[in-house]
Amino acid sequence: MAFRHLLRRSSLDRFSARLFSSAASAPRPIRATLFPGDGIGPEIAESVKQVFNAAEVPIEWEEHFVGNKVDPRTESFLTWESLESVRRNGVGLKGPMATPIGKGHRSLNLALRKELGLYANVRPCYSLPGYKTRYDDVNLVTIRENTEGEYSGLEHQVVRGVVESVKIITRQASSRVAEYAFHYAKTNGRQRVSVVHKANIMRKTDGLFLKCCREVAKNYPDITYEEVVIDNCCMMLVKNPTLFDVLVMPNLYGDIISDLCAGLIGGLGLTPSCNIGEGGIALAEAVHGSAPDIAGKNLANPTALLLSGVAMLRHLKLTDKADRIHDAILNTIAEGKHRTVDLGGTSTTTDFTKAVCDHL
Repeated sequence: MAFRHLLRRSSLDRFSARLFSSAASAPRPIRATLFPGDGIGPEIAESVKQVFNAAEVPIEWEEHFVGNKVDPRTESFLTWESLESVRRNGVGLKGPMATPIGKGHRSLNLALRKELGLYANVRPCYSLPGYKTRYDDVNLVTIRENTEGEYSGLEHQVVRGVVESVKIITRQASSRVAEYAFHYAKTNGRQRVSVVHKANIMRKTDGLFLKCCREVAKNYPDITYEEVVIDNCCMMLVKNPTLFDVLVMPNLYGDIISDLCAGLIGGLGLTPSCNIGEGGIALAEAVHGSAPDIAGKNLANPTALLLSGVAMLRHLKLTDKADRIHDAILNTIAEGKHRTVDLGGTSTTTDFTKAVCDHL
């Protein structure tokens, strides 16, 4: 009984069941864009398709693959047609995509966020029943501004040996993600929103972000509001992650803090993620790397992409299907018989996928 209660409490707060309350009722069958991605991406994407089939989820996948030539319309290996697919369908699922470092073209993830206006990255982080880590009862959510900050991609050489990177913070983007964070907290019964910043040093940029968050906080008097300097936040998270509930922050800090939080509960291979855009677009994704060293070896852990797929189903209001798949994943991990190598087991991707299907 206690185990069942823990399953229910940790179910992403039933993540998108209330988070995406504005989503319209979806027609059946539902068309959704699928980016299998690179490296282990196609293998774990296949796991998602198998589990969805076993659960009889009415999804019709429209698959798009990363190209091998830069599309001048996107300035990346993503084609314009693939982006149009997400815009048309309004929902998608993305496997890991690798961008070669230092090759002079746009990051694939940056291209997706910019072109699709994916302004908020929502990443729940909660302890998994039956999978022991250094911390118990972690249950927090990071909400990351996704379009600007140091990741605006504005860099240039001033003189030889001196380069400059421009950090962009705007009132519009800051207020938008702050409003989303407080709305998420209120809708999901969360009690506290912590704004992570470094305004003591970056007084103009982070100062504007803080100002916007304070303005939004006034409209949510029932939600406790606090401000935490990023270095102190990292220390507090490592000492006692239960001090936090919902954290909202600019882009770079969100990238760092969300990965730190994933480490508290077992790593990126267990962490779901969903990007929210204007007009109701939602692109769920696995945030771990493409792991080319194990690609094609049937060793990859599909949990993160499966849980992200669950988030996508909640966005589509397929709550019953999402609940069944989510509980099957957690039961498979808790049972301990079919864990992949990264979770301390010896099972293959195929074994784990089959176990999840059996739990359905």
